Amino acid sequence: MAAPMSWRRLVYSVYSPAITGVFTRISDRLFRIRDRRGGSSVLLLAPLLAEADPAPRHGTRPTGLAGAQGTDGLCTHFRWMSEHVPAFRVPGTHIHVLTSPDQFYQAMKARIKTAKRRVVMASLYLGTGQLEQELVDCMEEALQRSQEKSRFPDLKVSILLDYTRGSRGQINSRTMLLPLLQRFTSQMRVSLYHTPDLRGLLRLLVPQRFNETIGVQHIKAYLFDDSIIISGANLSDSYFTNRQDRYVLLEDCGEVADFFSELVEAVGDVSLQLQPDDSVTMLEGMVHPYKGNRQDFSASARRRIMEVMNAAHMRQQLANRSEDSEDEGMSEREEDTWVFPLVQMKPLGIQVDEQVTQRLLMDAGPDSTVFLTSGYFNLTRAYMRLVLGAGASYRILTASPEVNGFFGAKGVAGAIPAAYIHIARQFYNRVCQLGQQERVHLHEYHRPQWTFHAKGLWYYLQGQDRPCLTLIGSPNFGYRSVHRDLEAQIAIVTENEELQSQLQEEQEMLYQLSTEVSSSTFERPDRHVKLWVKLVTPFIKNFF
Repeated sequence: MAAPMSWRRLVYSVYSPAITGVFTRISDRLFRIRDRRGGSSVLLLAPLLAEADPAPRHGTRPTGLAGAQGTDGLCTHFRWMSEHVPAFRVPGTHIHVLTSPDQFYQAMKARIKTAKRRVVMASLYLGTGQLEQELVDCMEEALQRSQEKSRFPDLKVSILLDYTRGSRGQINSRTMLLPLLQRFTSQMRVSLYHTPDLRGLLRLLVPQRFNETIGVQHIKAYLFDDSIIISGANLSDSYFTNRQDRYVLLEDCGEVADFFSELVEAVGDVSLQLQPDDSVTMLEGMVHPYKGNRQDFSASARRRIMEVMNAAHMRQQLANRSEDSEDEGMSEREEDTWVFPLVQMKPLGIQVDEQVTQRLLMDAGPDSTVFLTSGYFNLTRAYMRLVLGAGASYRILTASPEVNGFFGAKGVAGAIPAAYIHIARQFYNRVCQLGQQERVHLHEYHRPQWTFHAKGLWYYLQGQDRPCLTLIGSPNFGYRSVHRDLEAQIAIVTENEELQSQLQEEQEMLYQLSTEVSSSTFERPDRHVKLWVKLVTPFIKNFF
């Protein structure tokens, strides 16, 4: 199983960030014009591995008491988020928690069919099965209807996917969407984001099966006119049938929908544009992600995306000041929920989600409880330090090996569930070493014939039996989410009791299908981890 000595030396040499930088710059110069596929999977371990997690930024705790009740208490406790990101105030009655893959799928189909102005969908990829084809058919039906009603149809469809994942194989996301693009060229846009880190020699040698490990477009946002679904689920059949994720539907929330539409448009502008002949081009004036200069691409992409963030932030601050100076009356009782969009794009120099998540974990005080879940349990060192050093109680839910999405996979990928067993055991051992077993609990999700992909957290303040805050979206709290991929999620802060109850039911439903981990869990025969897997886990954990 061991790699030849020459490859080992290569892997160890690129482990140094300084040497990797030289490697990247040389390969960029030598191979900028070349664009060939194929290569050895050994190069899976070649890119940058060792960017240290930054120490959490310590700030003052919110002035509100952890156990404060009512609007003023919640607003005071979480007001600091609005210093970092836009803060959208919406009625809690407009937010609905979806609990099953089928609900997610049916909600999308129904809203695509009735969309009159826009359909905007951001995902890692679009699958190629029958269920995915039905989604495409719904888009075709909506586009056709808009053409029949007007010579100048209003409906626009914009799809943002990852280039590497969306281009894999002969039949792929691109071929699924080409008929629509060819028929409705003026109404249809398909953007394929390509990470700037996959370039030069690396792009030449890493095979298609593994090239997405370098970094991908990972945002999952599905928008229909003024309604939007934020999720961690991709557009693929398993996510519509037996892959458990999380999904929240915001109906008639125009400002939130506008923000995500503009965000997807901005990422699309710096992405490759799919053409009706299946070629790809860049918009005029945009830096090419892997043929252009790495720093120039990241700088221009960051400017374009931060234009959206900053403009929305400014609008919301002005709106909130205006509201604060007026007697809100009924509006204050109806708009009882805040939505904060959190974006993480470390390759482009954007790390808002990381900063807000660290602050949330740092401020979680004694007698509060945090339920945190991830399909791939691999906390960054910074997040792990905060969990182990905080005062709050933590209940962390992750996939058991048999519901891990990589369970039974061939080759290197087949070892990934075992690698996560090793990571979980290391974390559990650390909890025990620090004597934190009464405060930090680890759970495993079990469900026959299902896989587990849910991620996010639920935050219970002191003295409350329902969560007042949740994080939901694409991040997994791991190295990839923080350092490699483009991610987005929302923080929902609510005093609406019905919405709080929905969030509580969602959290309890997931945890009811779990068992708590103990030292005996890792002694079971099915939890044995081979030595070679333990040795490569420090490398694998940064890619999956």
